[in-house]
Amino acid sequence: MALFSQTSQQGFQALLWKCHMFWPVSRCRQLFAASFSIPTREKINYFSFMTSSSTALPVDPKETDVLPTKKRSEIDCREGKEWDEESKEIPEGKFHFSSVGAAKKWSMNRIQSRHKFSNVQPPEKPLQAEEWSKLREDFQFPEIFEEVMLNSMIKCNSPIDVAKSLLTHLAKRNGDVAYNVLVKYLTLCVQQGQVSEIRDVYDIMKVRFKILESGAYNLLIKGLSNSDQWRMALTLLEEVKKIMIPSRTCYESCIKAASCHQEMKLAFELYSEMLAKGVVPTLDVLQSFFYFSRGMKDAELQKELFGILLYLRENQIYPHKTFMRNIKLWFESIPGGNWKGRLTKIKDSGQCPVCSHQLEESNLTEEEYSNLSERIIRDVIHGTDTFRKTSPKEFEAFQAFVESRLPFDIVIDGLNVSHIKSKKMQCENLFDAVNCLAKENARLLVLGRKHMLTNSSNWKREIMKEMQNKADFFFAENISEDDAFLLYATLRSGKHCKFVTRDFLRDHKACLSDSLTRHLFRKWQRGHQIVVFPSPALRYDCVVQTTGDTWHIPYKDVFEEKFSFQVPKKWLCIQQK
Repeated sequence: MALFSQTSQQGFQALLWKCHMFWPVSRCRQLFAASFSIPTREKINYFSFMTSSSTALPVDPKETDVLPTKKRSEIDCREGKEWDEESKEIPEGKFHFSSVGAAKKWSMNRIQSRHKFSNVQPPEKPLQAEEWSKLREDFQFPEIFEEVMLNSMIKCNSPIDVAKSLLTHLAKRNGDVAYNVLVKYLTLCVQQGQVSEIRDVYDIMKVRFKILESGAYNLLIKGLSNSDQWRMALTLLEEVKKIMIPSRTCYESCIKAASCHQEMKLAFELYSEMLAKGVVPTLDVLQSFFYFSRGMKDAELQKELFGILLYLRENQIYPHKTFMRNIKLWFESIPGGNWKGRLTKIKDSGQCPVCSHQLEESNLTEEEYSNLSERIIRDVIHGTDTFRKTSPKEFEAFQAFVESRLPFDIVIDGLNVSHIKSKKMQCENLFDAVNCLAKENARLLVLGRKHMLTNSSNWKREIMKEMQNKADFFFAENISEDDAFLLYATLRSGKHCKFVTRDFLRDHKACLSDSLTRHLFRKWQRGHQIVVFPSPALRYDCVVQTTGDTWHIPYKDVFEEKFSFQVPKKWLCIQQK
């Protein structure tokens, strides 16, 4: 066990650097089998990993001279970890194959094997080389032993010395530590905040590889940003920018580090940069701005934070309860600001019970509606691939059908609505919707498919006939894309017309070229789309709103990763007294 206590003290990099990088693999194996009595780090030569991975570009040894031998600090700064809940995914290595079939078969076997051994229990203490060899020999799939074992160590958060002893054994046996295995070791180091080890692994990687893949950069930046050496994460971020667009994890780790150290100007510069590059921020990093800005009196900072609130408005994002509380506390902490926040529920009329302010209506002005209608018909209906699944002849027939029956009060996506309840027949789901919406003598148009006219287990002829007495039906071809039909009929019917579908219509919003039109589309959609009946569309617009001395922010109790049309019923009202 002396070897491992020694390894623990010297660091993993010191262990590996005993080998000279220009020696062949066979010579490296001999060296790893030798004694590991390393008196001081400064006397260590340099070692370069031989790897079969294609996820990083290897450095030409002829271009490599020496590495710095400066000792690392053992300080482990854990600031900010209480709000850092990002995924701990483990990047996988990539491999070369002679054929696609072989690669697919190997990959499937590898995935199945990993899942099969996901509950492997790692040892509690470092093992000798003979002990690791015995475990590997007894393992059903020796070729993935190290990977499975390291995955288990990450899951169990094993002591770093246990993982180090495994890599020591691997290096001694092969004269090689594969790239993906090294990244898994790095994952464990980051998970435990082992800053010195993180820097050691990075030093090894940058000698052997000119460029690392994004997973390794994510881990290195995340690990360093949670430490007293967080500025090194900024240096790494600049390195990433030279070869790729940095990931969200890279940007947000650096933003949180800057915010944690009260460098808010730098944090907002990084935030603006990630938006400009099309990298979408998480609610976690947005809320961190408000958390770390409490008590600061800075007009420019206040402007930036108001900008985040407007970003929520523009993108129809609803903060969760924790995020909402951070917004409230920030407002109330502004020196001399005299802001007071209260939680409330908005009346159906759109009036706030706290401040009596009337929220914005969901309806568009005549000019806004006219412009939006024109743009959707031009850019979305006629400007996309509508006719890839719908023939021009069919759409012309539909237009003539609609024009002869205008206006409608509600347009229903029949096929979409028919799947609302899986345990009921599809025609029954649609029948319930038509019955519910026709109660107030509304003029209904149902967009159906021709297969609905065929008597079947899901579409009963007598029920279809009864529905056709209460609504107009247009039956398109079974392969037709009905979103264009839905939008056209609704817009042609006028501002009052609503539409029923559970489709988010995201693709159609994306076809609109400018942000103002996309905003109007979303506003129109919020005020006119009925997702769950008999609930009506809201009369007021459910987005962040401000008058300058008031802010109204809709929020949800819990974070929802997926987009939902279940609009919040709870609001935060903030007034400046």
